[in-house]
Amino acid sequence: MSPARIHRTRKLIADGNDDLGLVINRWGTIAVTARGRQVTLREGDAVLMNSSEVIAFDRSHLGSSLSIRIPHPVLSALVAHPDDAVMRLIPRGTDALQLLTHYAEPLLEDDTLSTPELRRLVVAHVHDLVALTLGATRDAEELAQSRGVRAARLSSAKAYIANNSSSRNLSVGTVAKHLGVTPRYVQKLFEEGGGTFSAFLLAQRLARARRLLTDPKFNSHQVSSIAYDVGFGDLSYFNRCFRQRYGATPRDVRDAFRLKYGARPEPVHPRRSRSGRFRFSSWIRRTRSRTCHST
Repeated sequence: MSPARIHRTRKLIADGNDDLGLVINRWGTIAVTARGRQVTLREGDAVLMNSSEVIAFDRSHLGSSLSIRIPHPVLSALVAHPDDAVMRLIPRGTDALQLLTHYAEPLLEDDTLSTPELRRLVVAHVHDLVALTLGATRDAEELAQSRGVRAARLSSAKAYIANNSSSRNLSVGTVAKHLGVTPRYVQKLFEEGGGTFSAFLLAQRLARARRLLTDPKFNSHQVSSIAYDVGFGDLSYFNRCFRQRYGATPRDVRDAFRLKYGARPEPVHPRRSRSGRFRFSSWIRRTRSRTCHST
């Protein structure tokens, strides 16, 4: 967002809208003025505002913010006296605010919310997290802990895995440590979502490998190099899982991409042992020793 001043005037508030809006400053600095005082939001900070009041936003430099608007009656059912929280600085270090931010930001670029049921579920999760950020009632907090918080933590776990999937040391334990929870809690999050940690990690690595195999910048990289770069330590296991997921071998996918753009397919070089003999027997033993789990 470019430098700007946004002013909700007395004339504008005559529309009768009393929605409550939570503004989360993603980066840059915003000065918010209302109720006769000013709150400065730095990166990660947030503030709640009431649309029925005169408000001014001043952003003097480039920046970005995320705004969540909730009808007053909806938030009043989750937070006792929500108007008392208006124009109160919520620091970036607030645990519930961090969960809310990590959960909401990907939604800005998510095109998967295609059904009304999914949209309603996501809205409920966001309302839960906003309520926790502001100070939910006891009943609302219990509901939020079992619904919105778990969804947000699962989202954070998936984002962390996606960003670190190339590390061969990535485990349930490292993800749990990042979230500040137990490994069993992480496993339960994935189970409640209908999957497993291992299956999600495998899918991330395979998807990244497929992207690299069809990226011209990686044309000179061998399939084995790509497999190791995305986090696999066993080439046979990688090939088997890749074929199971995409219905073609990594080499087939790369050759199809090269032919499409007029390049030569990659030559096949059978693997040899130090003695010069082909290692078919050892390859068969490795293949039989490990199965590919994708669910």
